[in-house]
Amino acid sequence: MAAFLKIFRLFCRIKRRGARVHPAQQPEEPEQSQPKQDGAAMEQTQEQESTGGLFPRTAQEETSTTGAGSMENCDSSTTNSSAALLNMLVEEGLPSPKQVPAMVKYIHQWLIANESDEHRLDRKLLDLTEAQPTDVVMTLLSVAPSCDRAAETMWKTILCSSRTAESVQLRLLDVMGSWPEHSTCTSDGDTSRVFALAATVVMWKIFQVPCIPQIVMKILPRVFVHLLFQVLFSTLDTPMEVDKLWKECQQQHGFAASPNRFAVQTLKSLLCQMQGERVVMAVGRKCGWDTLLCVDTHHYAVALLAREMSCVSPPLCSRIFRYLLQLLSTQEPRWDLPALAFIVEVLKYQDLSGSSGKRVLQILSRHLQSECREKRYLALRALLKLTDDPLLARRMCSLAESLVQLLEEADGEIVRMAAMVLSFVVFENNSLIASPIALQLAEALLTLFDHDTSQVQQVSILLFQALVTIQLEKEEKALKRQVLQSLIPLFIHCHDKNRCVAQASWETLHCAAKFLQRNHLKKLVRKKKLWKFAECLLAEDRSRVVEHVRQALPYLQSPQEPLREAAIRFLGMAGRCLREQEDELQLICEGE
Repeated sequence: MAAFLKIFRLFCRIKRRGARVHPAQQPEEPEQSQPKQDGAAMEQTQEQESTGGLFPRTAQEETSTTGAGSMENCDSSTTNSSAALLNMLVEEGLPSPKQVPAMVKYIHQWLIANESDEHRLDRKLLDLTEAQPTDVVMTLLSVAPSCDRAAETMWKTILCSSRTAESVQLRLLDVMGSWPEHSTCTSDGDTSRVFALAATVVMWKIFQVPCIPQIVMKILPRVFVHLLFQVLFSTLDTPMEVDKLWKECQQQHGFAASPNRFAVQTLKSLLCQMQGERVVMAVGRKCGWDTLLCVDTHHYAVALLAREMSCVSPPLCSRIFRYLLQLLSTQEPRWDLPALAFIVEVLKYQDLSGSSGKRVLQILSRHLQSECREKRYLALRALLKLTDDPLLARRMCSLAESLVQLLEEADGEIVRMAAMVLSFVVFENNSLIASPIALQLAEALLTLFDHDTSQVQQVSILLFQALVTIQLEKEEKALKRQVLQSLIPLFIHCHDKNRCVAQASWETLHCAAKFLQRNHLKKLVRKKKLWKFAECLLAEDRSRVVEHVRQALPYLQSPQEPLREAAIRFLGMAGRCLREQEDELQLICEGE
């Protein structure tokens, strides 16, 4: 093999010398036989392709002009050297790893010059790939990133062989998932940059063949995920080197206007290969493909895509779901939002009885604490869906502390969802929450009784009721202060014009009286003698009348007339109890 390398180097020197001595033999640049499409025409073409479920092949295979000239135009010494190299390459055994990149480059150059005999080196290429798949893949992506005709021939050869297809495809996946470039070093020490876009171009080429290799079909869910993320990454940032490569690809293949649109086009092609033409059309009708190209709306489009796919092929969505769970374990912040969006939409189709359920809860727990509002929202949506699973609902007790913290947010929707999840955790499963967290929860719920949203009010009041009921024996002393503080707000809200809030307040007030072991107050509430309840409460708790007044005063400013009237009447009753403390009562009123 050392002799091969000597001849190979000699051949390169002769070839360069021939290029200098015989400039007249240089072939002219071939004219572009296919006119470039403008942006509007290309967009129209892509839409036609998507609705038809088919994606075009290039109108004309590219004519290579790589190097200083084709081997057919070199002098006789160059031709003889080429023949000697070819014979030796076919006859010799496997080279050392350091020699593999050089041999891959030679095969590529030989195929450029010998289109009519393009399969002569197939066996040697497969031998090299089987022995050193990383070197072959990275070298080929480096020397032919735009995937010219010769490179396409080599890719088809190694992806259609059972000997090499799996190892090559896995390495292509690694490159596709490493935007903008994949860090690698071949056995000969070459650290040439290998771009994710080059791997995507290879996949697009493969999708155009009539019969896709079986290994490609096997890993289509992983390809789907990487294409989704590549749309996002290429929208966020396209470095100068990638933009330069893209212009070469456009010249050779007439691709779309930008790398992110090309990734979308490839994604459509992939879906069609998975019999997903209906998905492509449905997403297009809802403007999902354009939404996918915007950073701020990317995850909404992913959710739409997941919903449409789950209607067509739940098994495929399950495979994608499992792969996303695996990826999310790496805590990669750049793409966990769209990954979460997809997972939430397909949760109901998944079997979460085993380790998958535990992993899902771990991922959701992490995102409950995210600084990103959308991630918290998606995590809560997922948890609400999981409450139908008794096993997972019980496991959610471990999330109680994170959920309680969300009750303090200003975002009403986040608060509502967090309260609903907590209600399932506490009430539906009769679960006990650790003492410190139970006290934090009770404190947080008290502030939500007067929330701007009636649904948040209702959920928080019922959750407080559940907390008092379930935690009765274990937390009686610790919760007593919070229960006492709840009496006046609950009494006032019994007069709420929203019937659901009023009913929840009445039920919870009854539970609070029972918790405090005030049987006569409990009977009055049960019989709905609320004003008699107020009189007895003020008469029995004379030491707390001032505190009751402080709690009732804010309701004088309530937008609801029934609550204002209830507050006025209660304050009148309290005033009569404080006749001997008129100065203090005046100070309270002036302070408010």
